[in-house]
Amino acid sequence: MRNFLRALRFTWPYRRRIFASLFCALAVALLWGANFTAIYPVLKVLTRDTNLQTWVDNEIRHKESEIDRLQELIERRSREIQRVESLPASRSRERRLAELTRDLAKDESDLAQARWLLGWFQTLRLYIYKFCPQDRFETLIYLLSIVVLAVGIKGLFDFAQEAFVGSVVHLALLDLRNRLYDNVLRLDVTQFTEDGTHELMARFTNDMELLGNGLKTLFGKLIAEPLKALSCILFACFISWRLTLLFLVLVPIAVLTMSKVGAYMKRAGRKMLESMSQLYKVLQETFLAIKVVKAFTLEAHQRLQLYKASRDYYRRGMRLVIIEALSGPVMEWLAVLAVAGALIGGSYLVLRQQTHIWGLRMTAEPLEPESLLALYALLAAIADPVRKLSSVYNKLQSGAAAADRIFFYMDRRPRVINPFPGRVLTEHRRDIVFRDICFSYQPGRPVLTNISLEIRFGEVIAIVGRNGSGKSTLAGLLPRFYDPDHGVILIDGIDHREFSLRSLRRQIGFVGQETILFDDTIRNNITAGLRHVSQDLVEEAARRAYAHEFIMQLKDGYDTRIGELGQALSGGQRQRVALARAILRNPAILILDEFTSASDPESEILLHKALREFVRHRTTLIISHRLSTLELADRIVVLEKGRIEAIGTHAELLQQCPLYQRLFERHSHRQVA
Repeated sequence: MRNFLRALRFTWPYRRRIFASLFCALAVALLWGANFTAIYPVLKVLTRDTNLQTWVDNEIRHKESEIDRLQELIERRSREIQRVESLPASRSRERRLAELTRDLAKDESDLAQARWLLGWFQTLRLYIYKFCPQDRFETLIYLLSIVVLAVGIKGLFDFAQEAFVGSVVHLALLDLRNRLYDNVLRLDVTQFTEDGTHELMARFTNDMELLGNGLKTLFGKLIAEPLKALSCILFACFISWRLTLLFLVLVPIAVLTMSKVGAYMKRAGRKMLESMSQLYKVLQETFLAIKVVKAFTLEAHQRLQLYKASRDYYRRGMRLVIIEALSGPVMEWLAVLAVAGALIGGSYLVLRQQTHIWGLRMTAEPLEPESLLALYALLAAIADPVRKLSSVYNKLQSGAAAADRIFFYMDRRPRVINPFPGRVLTEHRRDIVFRDICFSYQPGRPVLTNISLEIRFGEVIAIVGRNGSGKSTLAGLLPRFYDPDHGVILIDGIDHREFSLRSLRRQIGFVGQETILFDDTIRNNITAGLRHVSQDLVEEAARRAYAHEFIMQLKDGYDTRIGELGQALSGGQRQRVALARAILRNPAILILDEFTSASDPESEILLHKALREFVRHRTTLIISHRLSTLELADRIVVLEKGRIEAIGTHAELLQQCPLYQRLFERHSHRQVA
């Protein structure tokens, strides 16, 4: 529950609404119990040939006579105590004094209670004579009207309490979701791939919903229902606190039962959330790879995967359903058992006109049937709050399991540390040096080993090698998508880890193999990460990327929405928009990672034409196997199994590097084919 309590901190800024909901819950509880106490006067009117005025007068006379009797009894006991005290000391004398003192204390307690009741009846008499009619039928109508009005007022407070609680929970989840999103965005690129985006999606959706249900239960039922039960208990204690205590004997048993059930519920809830994440994974893979699914007729396979994930989610979800379904009837049965016990005891007192059960005093005087029925109604009214409370612990445990999963990501810290305050890289104008760089995604499996490379400012470096040689990893170290395990990267003679991430990445333009565009307008995709950019600058960047012409042919031009991942555009068009985005940023360092892989020949020609102009006066790293792209490079770096095999121009490598010769020949054969 520790993380669930941490989630409560997000509700504290809205404490005024919480206090308002508490006030409304208290008002609901008082009206809930008060409505059932109306049964007593209604029964008095219906069963006795008297009105409320006569009844209250009789009660006052009865209490006055009882007070006189108790006062006389106390005086006699006091005189008896004085007489016994004057006797010679003996064991019988001490025993008698103890008995008399105990009886005197009981009589004084009864006298205090009788005087309190007399005062209460005298106050009640004022209101009855002032507001209640004399006619019995009119009195009944009056009482029922008060009950109807009280129920209406209770409904208003009930509505207000639900509204306040709902607003607090949704505002807290809004803040928590934004905080989680902010923390997730700070994580490294590798941390996103370790668990999968489906896990993150589950945290933001299903887990947040379960946590919200837990918070609603906490501020709603867990406060309102116990207050309602407590209100009924207090009114029942007014009739007979001993019989009410007899009813409450089963409460510890119910609490122990629910605690055991709740622990199992939390474990089952955590497993169900894991199944939900797996379900998200199948759905995400299917929808993102829908073309592959259809092209390779994988529909049946994906349906089977979804069926397995759904079946697993169903089995684990049913465990929660069964537990919750059982908890309600069990709690209700315990409540009815307690009510039955109290009713049997009360019936014995009424029918036998007794005040004791098994030698234990239950009431000061025999109960009236109306009092017993009112007591029974109040105790029965406790069953409804208890029944609603039966699911509270389960929902809290489910919310606690969801909170654990949410705060797992809230507590994660990026491995790439943003220095504070950190240097500001205003403008790159000198060399970039990779010195003894080693890197591995997993311990014991190196991807780069002892990489040393010096890149002069304005130089175009092409990085080639077989798949898995570490080309993209080497380029990804420069913008600090991840940091090297060993070694240092110097930009303008300064360790690039000393620069703030924001200033470093603002100097770097990145165009990847997978062209990622957002479901937004073309203009907003080009200006991504920049604010207050004029339309002229956007169009100039698009022209330099040879994208302006096809953009203007679209229906809404630069305001055209391009759909999820830019699916409304062709592969070559998406790459030109991505290049326009990099051009608009005007970076001092440019990274191109297989950026022409999805281009048709015409788009590739336009992209290379744009690059010949754009790479001037900026440091550029190109990862590619295409000969046309390699022609842009001043030098070519050949990687093999995470090590630099050779460095040189295209002509030098053809003469001196066998690996480069094989790569070149293989690519030439593919082009001819």
